[in-house]
Amino acid sequence: MPVRKPSTERQRRLGAELRRMREHIGMTINEAATLHRTDRTTVSNTESARSGVSSDRVRVWAANYRCPEASYVDALADMAKERGPYWWDEYRGTLPAGLLDIAEMEHYATALRSAQIMHMPGMLQTPDYMRGVFAEAVPTMDPADLERYVEFRVRRAALLDRSGPPSCEFLIHEGALLIRFGDRKVLRRQIDHLLDQSGRPNIIIRVVPFAAGGFANAGSSTLYACGPVPQLDTVQIDVPTGVTFLHAEAYLVNYRAVLDRMRGRALEPKVSVDFIRQAAKEI
Repeated sequence: MPVRKPSTERQRRLGAELRRMREHIGMTINEAATLHRTDRTTVSNTESARSGVSSDRVRVWAANYRCPEASYVDALADMAKERGPYWWDEYRGTLPAGLLDIAEMEHYATALRSAQIMHMPGMLQTPDYMRGVFAEAVPTMDPADLERYVEFRVRRAALLDRSGPPSCEFLIHEGALLIRFGDRKVLRRQIDHLLDQSGRPNIIIRVVPFAAGGFANAGSSTLYACGPVPQLDTVQIDVPTGVTFLHAEAYLVNYRAVLDRMRGRALEPKVSVDFIRQAAKEI
């Protein structure tokens, strides 16, 4: 296939999985090229997502690598079938590519687990609260850019309204219920919105109170997206330079443990809702 435009994180993930499959059996690129009856450049470009790959080729290569996990191969073949454009492509070139990759990751997730320490989960934010968050950006955004970011986040949240939305668990630290992004009224409306969203059948909200003490990864927010098979789960974290996606098995295992520990220290959903209502009264 011809060399494509800059690849998305999901396309890079597909290439990385094909490389992982090859390396798992200890095969070199040259050996793989011979086995697939192609050339080294094709294998290299496919694994690095510089070139696209068909679902048929995914299945052939997986068979050549003797991959025994049918559901995993099916999921990879489905990834190869995906073709845009998608709604987030409208923002390509006007927003950082990492934000578009997050929207794509959420779109295909079967379930989402989110841990937020200092602010509300993006999908559960009101537009005014979003403006308060983005107003703190350094360097300062101009008004047009700020509104573009708000619009994009609102459209990401529309995922919750689609038919068959992913199940979502939001772990929210008590600190996020208290820090104001915007004035008192903005925070109060934000908390009211949080309570409204807690009534959705696919949403679970758990509060981690100050009284729970410390916990792993307390310094950063985490978004864990479940794929169609566990091998295709993805962790997204925010870093000062943008966003980072992690999918090595060790990262997935460790971040699942982090979220499980945090959940263990969080209040049960019904108790969390009562806790949020009490926090609203004190604003």
